[in-house]
Amino acid sequence: MNEDMYTLTDQPIIPDEVTQKVMRRSAGAVTLFLGTVREWTKGKRTDFLEYEAYPTMAIAQLKRIGQEALDRWPDVITAVTHRVGRLDISDIAVAIAVSSPHRKAAYEANEFIIERIKQIVPIWKKEHGDDGSVWIGDQSGAHEYREGRPLIDDTAGKIDRKRDDGRWRNNL
Repeated sequence: MNEDMYTLTDQPIIPDEVTQKVMRRSAGAVTLFLGTVREWTKGKRTDFLEYEAYPTMAIAQLKRIGQEALDRWPDVITAVTHRVGRLDISDIAVAIAVSSPHRKAAYEANEFIIERIKQIVPIWKKEHGDDGSVWIGDQSGAHEYREGRPLIDDTAGKIDRKRDDGRWRNNL
């Protein structure tokens, strides 16, 4: 797998750049998913988001997801760019491009990828709104942070995590 197919950036995402990574003559379909920052979540207004990631593991997990997609849909080519740092309303947080000879596989693989990102990629967001700010647990929303944010070992600058049944959790 090409190294630059799965990236993290602190710069605005340019959808066409992600799409161009998967373009090929044999593709009859290219899907592009853009995850954007919305203003309202569960009745609460969002001013902006902050994303943090464990970069080495996040890239490794994005590559893993790309391989999982390829195993399920052998003719797909995938690319994912996820943004970190401060994002304002309507900014693009993630772009997922998939090419395939046929549209059904491109749609299915794209949906599969965003769901897997939410399940296993160590990227966290902090919502800032009218009522203050709060760290959201894993991106699927299934788990909250007991300490209010991802557990970080400040001395080493590394996140103290271990894998448990396909999810990452704090070592407490």
